[in-house]
Amino acid sequence: MGDWVQVADLTELARRKRKLVMVGGEDIALFLIDGQVYALRDTCIHKQRSLSKGVVLRGRVICPGHQWAFDPATGQVDDQEQCQPTYDVLVENDKVYVDPVRRLGGTRRVTGGEGQYELSPSPAPP
Repeated sequence: MGDWVQVADLTELARRKRKLVMVGGEDIALFLIDGQVYALRDTCIHKQRSLSKGVVLRGRVICPGHQWAFDPATGQVDDQEQCQPTYDVLVENDKVYVDPVRRLGGTRRVTGGEGQYELSPSPAPP
């Protein structure tokens, strides 16, 4: 795991459910979906559109370019073999942190509380 970078307060995501941040020169789209924060590379792998300008529908991030639907946890595209890069996310004391090391095919969810961290295994690709 790389170094965690604080990128937002949870309250910033509560209203619009998405936010564009920059970490190490990379644009990253944050999404708050069903109480979980997810981080994907902002530039869509298909048509290079900004995912942070898209919408969330039925738990999927929808690209504004050609409506590709991405699983926010894995970066997998519905009905495609391509995968959007994702990043590990940590939320602690209402602060959102991102590990700037890009992942393909799954994101380890990291939860924090009382100074202890628990890593959950990456979901298996479909």
